Amino acid sequence: MGSRSFYGRWAGLYDALAGLPGVCSWREQAADALSPSAGDTVVEMGCGTGANVPSLRQGVGAEGRVVGVDVTREMVERARRHDDRAGHNVHYLQGDAARPPVASADALLATFVVGIFDEPGAVVRRWCDLVGPGGRLALMNFQRSDRWLAGPVNLAFEAFVRVSAPGGRLSRSSQAAAFERRVDAGRQALRERTEDTRFETFAGGYVGLLSGRVV
Repeated sequence: MGSRSFYGRWAGLYDALAGLPGVCSWREQAADALSPSAGDTVVEMGCGTGANVPSLRQGVGAEGRVVGVDVTREMVERARRHDDRAGHNVHYLQGDAARPPVASADALLATFVVGIFDEPGAVVRRWCDLVGPGGRLALMNFQRSDRWLAGPVNLAFEAFVRVSAPGGRLSRSSQAAAFERRVDAGRQALRERTEDTRFETFAGGYVGLLSGRVV
C-alpha cells in the first residue's frame, strides 16, 4: 500500500487524531514559527484535512491567504467540509507537494510529510525557491526518541512507518530508520538554505520542529 492509498483509506481517523488537544498545541507552534504577517500568503504542503489552517489563517488575517496542498483526494475533501478550515481566503489544491502547483508564497509549512519523499532534500530546496529570500519555512516531523522510557513508543512508530511506506511491510530493514534519514536530509537542506534557524522538540522528543528564513 502506497502513502496515498494509506492516507486516503484512513483519512477519517487521521482527521480525528489531528484535532486532539496536544496535537493542536504543536500545530499552533508550527504556525507561529513562520512569523506570518497580515496580508501574507502561506502555503502548507501536505495539508491533510486542514488542521493547521485555523492557526495559519489567524496569522495572515482577513487580507492574507492560506493555500493547502495535498496529494490525497479524501484529505482535501474532508478539509473543505470543516467550517473552521474554510473561507474566502482559504484554498485547497489536490497536487503533489514534491512538484508544487503554486508559484510563490511568503511562508511555507510542511508537517509530518518530508519523510515520505524519495528525494526530500531536492523537495525542500524547491520549497525554498518557491518562498524566496526573506520568506520563512518550517518543517515539523515525527522522530524516535532516545529517552530511556521510549522503547514501546519507538516500536509503535516503526510499525506505523512500515504500514504506510510503499513496500515497507515486506522489508527486513528498519523503516523508521529509513524514514528518519529522509527527514534528516530535508532538515539539512533547510539548514543550508536558511538563517535564523531554530529547532525545538515536543511530546517527549517524538516531534521536532525546524524553521528558518530563506537566504
